[in-house]
Amino acid sequence: MTITIELIHDILYGNGRLEWDIETQKGIADCFAFLQRFSSDKVIYGINTGFGPMAQWRVADDHLRELQYNIIRSHATGAGEPLEDNFVRAAMLARVGSFAQCKSGIHPELVNLLTEFINRGICPFIPKHGSVGASGDLVQLAHIALCLIGEGKVHYQGAWRPTKEVLDECGLQPMTIHLREGLSCTNGTSVMTGISAVNQMNAEQLLYWATLAAVWMNEIAGSYDDLMAAPLNEARRHGGQILIAEQMRKLSKGSKRLQKRENLLYNGERVNGLMDEGQHVFKDKVQAYYSLRCAPQILGPIADTLAYSRMVIEEELNAASDNPIVDPVTQNVYHGGNFHGDYISLEADKMKIAMVRLAMISERQLNYLCHDRINGILPPFLNLGTLGLNYGIQACQFTATSTTAECQTLAMPNYVHSIPNNNDNQDIVSMGTNSAELCAQVIDNCYQVLAILYLALAQAVDCLGIQDQLAPATRMQYDAIRAITPTIIEDTPFYEDIADIERYLRTF
Repeated sequence: MTITIELIHDILYGNGRLEWDIETQKGIADCFAFLQRFSSDKVIYGINTGFGPMAQWRVADDHLRELQYNIIRSHATGAGEPLEDNFVRAAMLARVGSFAQCKSGIHPELVNLLTEFINRGICPFIPKHGSVGASGDLVQLAHIALCLIGEGKVHYQGAWRPTKEVLDECGLQPMTIHLREGLSCTNGTSVMTGISAVNQMNAEQLLYWATLAAVWMNEIAGSYDDLMAAPLNEARRHGGQILIAEQMRKLSKGSKRLQKRENLLYNGERVNGLMDEGQHVFKDKVQAYYSLRCAPQILGPIADTLAYSRMVIEEELNAASDNPIVDPVTQNVYHGGNFHGDYISLEADKMKIAMVRLAMISERQLNYLCHDRINGILPPFLNLGTLGLNYGIQACQFTATSTTAECQTLAMPNYVHSIPNNNDNQDIVSMGTNSAELCAQVIDNCYQVLAILYLALAQAVDCLGIQDQLAPATRMQYDAIRAITPTIIEDTPFYEDIADIERYLRTF
């Protein structure tokens, strides 16, 4: 079994279901059987010892099942608002991916119940705060485990209900403890990985919208199209920049607004007509502002960052992040730190920084549209009413600017914020779940900034009356925005329009 971002997308946003192949089911059963034999006369962490610094204490055989329940109950200590359902379901899918490596020594009953939770939309209550990201997401995974043993509460069919009540209604039995199911449920990077998988989908979608916005912006400005030319961008060598420029060329195909530099500035017979009479000053800008002209160079690194983060996240989705690792192949049990969240923490912070940059270029493009003395072709704040009496989208810019400023504050990476805890057993930790959650907050902010930018782009088209000159790709988005909100002339509250456009941009 392989857990991909596409599979998660299909389950979260489509009608997909999680199905197990026979080979993986057999591998989980074989791993459990091996551990059952192997552990009978050995000291193995988390089976017959305490946890963390308490590992120095041997636990008596008649308390081993109680030990597994204790790790679940004692670590269900999260605080704050619950994670949204899609993050919780993605976290459970990430846990499935870890168990599917057949190296956790768990009973098949555990993965079967976890699969039922995923497919039926049963979402355990997981508070946002609690994980330091090594030994994985102990606290937040404990909240999932608490529900698997029939305790705690779940979000099911739109309501918070006692887990046992929902299990009974669905004809499901709570998980039974066999060997180490309690520790395996709580030990690993699945919450930070699940959140990051959802973040990845949203970030890739935002990058598409930002790329399309860059084309649309340059159409409105009547820019020269060589900013996206293949020879220019290939000379820089970076794959992300080349990709963004290629996408911009495809999206701009059919546009009647973009100009050819060779037809104008490279044509000696026409150059004089481009200048004010009697002066050596060109009427239009020879080169556009950086937020327009440098879109491939700014969005390119974001594309590269997301390409790498996708690879890391998918590797982690299919990685054994448990401890210890139970390996029937070598007939051994290995103790280490595969639960440490540094891989996800670093990528979540990089993705977060990349999304902050996306918000920044979007806010600057919005400023170009609003600032008549900069663009030279549009009324102040895209105001089609009476100047002085009406205000156009002036106040919308306040929201975009303030939201972008918040993103910049959130850009500080958590990856470098280790605080020792757990009697210094966890003396360097990843803070990976904090990184993933903060990245999600920045992504939410980006959608809001892009929603305001798209509102402004459609209004700018109306100001210039250029609907029929747009490329088919941008014209389609103009029509989509105008189906949501009409041209702005009289002053009106914008908050519902912004929310409706944001919902449109979030639609996969």
